[in-house]
Formats: sequence, C-alpha cells, structure tokens
Amino acid sequence: MARDRAGNGTPPETVISIIGPGMKVIGNCETDGTIRVEGTVQGSVHAGKAVVVGKDGMVDGDIMTQDAVISGRVIGKLVAESRLELQATSWIEGEVRARRMQLEEGAVLNGTVDMGSSRVEEAEAPKALVPAES
Repeated sequence: MARDRAGNGTPPETVISIIGPGMKVIGNCETDGTIRVEGTVQGSVHAGKAVVVGKDGMVDGDIMTQDAVISGRVIGKLVAESRLELQATSWIEGEVRARRMQLEEGAVLNGTVDMGSSRVEEAEAPKALVPAES
C-alpha cells in the first residue's frame, strides 16, 4: 500500500536522485538536489547541489552543478560552480570550468580547463545580444 508523501516537508535540495547501474536515460536531467549517475545519461545533467558520476557511470552531455565528484566518464562541458573532484578512475573529454579542482593521479582529462570565479560565472551567464553596427 502506497502512502501519500505530499506533505513530508523534505526540501528538494536534500533529495538524491539515482540513475542506477544498467539504466540508460536519453534526455536531460534536472534537480534542485543531487544526482548520482551509476548508469548512462545521454543528455545534459543540471543539479542545484551536486552531481556524482560513479566508476561505471557515463554522461554524454553537459553537466552544470555546484559540486561534482567524477569517477566515471564524461563527454561534454563540465561546469562546477564551487568544487570539482576528478578521481583516479575518471575520464573527461571536453571543456571543464570550476572555481576549485582536485585531480587525482590516474585521472584522464582531455580538453580545456578554466579555473577561477570569473570563468565559472561567464559559463553560466546568458549571452547578451549585441546589435550589429551598420
């Protein structure tokens, strides 16, 4: 029997969403909390708090979050507003932007790296339309 959980009062940023081993998501994932990827995501991942990609996890798309811990594979732009940790088993191909980064020995990073607060803010700010001069 299912219980009605509408009134449980759990703030959305405390919820952890899990994409389990063997699971494949085609499309974008978005949450105010944390997403843990142990399977495969083909699309962007946006999390208000954190993204964790497990050793056997893979994201083929962009990741935007506050904090990220990567142990698996990411192909695309990876933006961590606060902290990025690339563990020894991680394999990253693409653009990386973070204020702070920890890179363990054995991690593979092929692409560009921009660090510092202004670089991260530039990645998140929408591009302003500039009128063309005649």
